[in-house]
Amino acid sequence: MKVLIGKEERNRVLAIEEDHFYDLKAKQIAPSKLSQSVSAFANAAGGEIFIGIQESQKGATKERTWDGFADVEEANRFLQMLNQVAPLADFISTTFLECEDETGLVLKIEILKNAAITKSTDGIAYVRKGAQKLPVDTDEAFEKLRLDKGISSYETYKVNASLDVIENSSVTLGFLMGVVPIAEPEPWLRKQQLIVDDSPTVCGTLLFAEEPQALLPKRTAVKIFRYKTVEKEPSRDHLAFDPITVEGWAYKLIYDAVAKTQEIVEEIKKLGESSLVDIQYPAETLHEIITNAILHRDYSIATDVQVRIFDNRIEVESPGRFAGHITRENVLHSQFARNQQLVRLINKFPNPPNKDVGEGLNTAFDAMRKLRLHDPIIEEQQSSVLVTIPHQKLASPEELVMEFLESNPEITNREARVICGVRSENSMKSVFKRLQKRGMIEQVPNRSRFKAAWRKVQS
Repeated sequence: MKVLIGKEERNRVLAIEEDHFYDLKAKQIAPSKLSQSVSAFANAAGGEIFIGIQESQKGATKERTWDGFADVEEANRFLQMLNQVAPLADFISTTFLECEDETGLVLKIEILKNAAITKSTDGIAYVRKGAQKLPVDTDEAFEKLRLDKGISSYETYKVNASLDVIENSSVTLGFLMGVVPIAEPEPWLRKQQLIVDDSPTVCGTLLFAEEPQALLPKRTAVKIFRYKTVEKEPSRDHLAFDPITVEGWAYKLIYDAVAKTQEIVEEIKKLGESSLVDIQYPAETLHEIITNAILHRDYSIATDVQVRIFDNRIEVESPGRFAGHITRENVLHSQFARNQQLVRLINKFPNPPNKDVGEGLNTAFDAMRKLRLHDPIIEEQQSSVLVTIPHQKLASPEELVMEFLESNPEITNREARVICGVRSENSMKSVFKRLQKRGMIEQVPNRSRFKAAWRKVQS
């Protein structure tokens, strides 16, 4: 497909910073060499490659120019290479870009995140790290790639422990009393593939060991932090108390972590007698997001799930990036379970924490909207997924300030920033100035700069 772009779009292409998601290549590159970049993007988070951009060094600066293919046929060797490394792939698309007054066609290759492992023409798989492509050339690295893709799951790995830890645990015996027909522990555990070579698996340990933290340290706990601040980067001085560690088998861990989070949140309903806002988060939102963080985390990473409670938000960080084809853009509409056994079997417990399998995040978003709060924010980080639950109403900062002053005599810049979700003191001052210009508020007289506050205009 050919697409005509304007000079502004051309300039954006020429100015692209090569990073984890973008790469620019001259048309002279060998298809075999380019296949390594295609493999690297396909095995990471996806990305875009533009072929037909010439780069030259002029002193300390690099200069780029448009130097495309004379016609589509000239790029056939690259199209043939794509078909070789990923035949019939639905995650790779190509577009030819042409621009008036520029020479030739630039080939744009767009690669989406996907659940397959793609190798280059030399038979080696690569992964994209920043602006580099790194070969996956050891058994350990290849297995890590399989885990990242969701092709393998750490839940199936064996744990170096006696079968007794799951076969005769009170969790297993209690659970099997509710199975129809009632089953004996060992045959049932083997049937569910929770025992391999007379050893419990990670999944079996997570679900049925009374103290899984003793066998899988740093993988079976939730750390809860309470920071008395709205700052994006808190310090230890902002901690209200030492972090709380919640431990236990997966079912207990979920319910205990949610309950402890709710308990802490309820203790900060109001920030002082002058009353900011009630710190209320929908119970469904906390439950679904914490459940998701525990069930879908990457158990190969020895890091606990973290719940961080701030004055104006809650952050839930789950170890591991999105698995398979899941991205931040499609996470609410697509399904892919990294830990399929764990998700399936915990759903068999009484009052399962994942009642609506695959719908948990949608439930969390709906609950926030019912309270007219902003949607949770989902971000994929270098080795984790972070969900931020903001306590910020769906209203303009001006509306929120005036709503606060309906029931309070005055408001400070700090209070207003918490209510409005604004981090900058100067940005909040601009809101006050706009309201002052409209004759709606005024500064409280006879106050020092450090105790400045605003109130409704006195009649």
